[in-house]
Amino acid sequence: MSAAATQRLGALEWRALAAVWLGFGFDIFDALLINFVAPHAIPTLLGLPLGSAAAKAATAQWIGILTALLLVGWAIGGIVFGHLADRIGRRRALMLTIAVYAIGTGASAFAPSLAVLVGCRLFASLGIGGEFATGATLIAETVPERHRMIAGAFLQTASPLGLVLATLVNYVVAGLWMPEDPGTSWRWVLATGLAPILLVMLLRSGHGVDDVPRAAAGPRRGLVGSLALLFGPDLRAATLSAVGMSVLGLFAWWSCNAFLPTIGYGLGMHLAEQQGLNGGAAIALAESWKSTAANWFNAGGVIGALLTVPVARRLGRRGMFALYYSVGAGALLLAFGPAWPPIVAMRLTFLIGLAIYGLFGAFAFYLPELYPPAVRGLGAGFSFNIGRMGAALGPFIVGAYSARQLDPTAGAITALTWIALLPATAALLTPFIVETRGRVPARD
Repeated sequence: MSAAATQRLGALEWRALAAVWLGFGFDIFDALLINFVAPHAIPTLLGLPLGSAAAKAATAQWIGILTALLLVGWAIGGIVFGHLADRIGRRRALMLTIAVYAIGTGASAFAPSLAVLVGCRLFASLGIGGEFATGATLIAETVPERHRMIAGAFLQTASPLGLVLATLVNYVVAGLWMPEDPGTSWRWVLATGLAPILLVMLLRSGHGVDDVPRAAAGPRRGLVGSLALLFGPDLRAATLSAVGMSVLGLFAWWSCNAFLPTIGYGLGMHLAEQQGLNGGAAIALAESWKSTAANWFNAGGVIGALLTVPVARRLGRRGMFALYYSVGAGALLLAFGPAWPPIVAMRLTFLIGLAIYGLFGAFAFYLPELYPPAVRGLGAGFSFNIGRMGAALGPFIVGAYSARQLDPTAGAITALTWIALLPATAALLTPFIVETRGRVPARD
């Protein structure tokens, strides 16, 4: 073990970890704001009466379409910015990714039509996809080896906390500040997506982030040539392992994450109808139920991400993936299979978050372990983000199915029950993936 591997984290490592952690959190914050404002934004831009059957069906369908498009753009951005990070350095690439997703999300607040909103989301998705590859690679090469797994898992805690922030911002703006003006409140929610620009200003100053030495980047190859290396004889097994685990995990996660706010909102509106509420009072109640679903899911995600470290150390990477995917499949069936009272189903999303969301604490340390420095940024970015491209089918299918049901909320619940097949399949594939326990990501 090198001398660096025995060191404690210094000020430089702590500042780098903080910068990347904030980047992780803000990218989820910006990515998921649209899921919270969709019940108001989509009908408004389509000219449909809020709360009407047509508005509910359009919302379910367009959430699926927007999420699918977001994931495709996310995948492209991850590959492009991952390659860029290997060429121009991790810090500068990280700064660019954050600027892109902040500007794209902030601009969507001013969208005059659904087409413009889609364009803004696609632009933002390029930066969101690139942030994971650059940030995870930077930390893998900066933090001493004995702290690397903990640092990687800690990074993922920013993701559910970013969702908590999105939940809070939406609830304060749409549920407390402007419940009587849902046709406008969604624009204010999306405008808060500009906040990460402050982090870009910090990164631009250079404080807290050092790049890997130039020598670590290896010979300069084009994007196509570098991608070819990922599927060469030395790295093919690693790439297939990374892509397989990423596709199935992201398919399940995005299917849940895209529709849990909508399910919570729909269940809240059903309760409001039963209680005879309408107008701002009904919207406020529905927003509180939306927050309930997201908060239980997020709480499970934070705990699950932190638990990936002791589980991976004890069971290895294969055992960890097998356990998390098995629990995730069971949690989906448990939460949405039986006819629970709605509040019970919402609280059971904690278990879904624990496994389906928490699992992503492992990707931040597993993917960089698979690749050498010359293609580490591209390898992590490609494998994780090509998973997002495959995962784009999940929200699209769930949205299309839900929109065609008499009750789109019940349709989304049924669709998520069937999504349990995905983590179950992933669990069966784990014996065939590359085990990286004990492998140290070299810097050069």
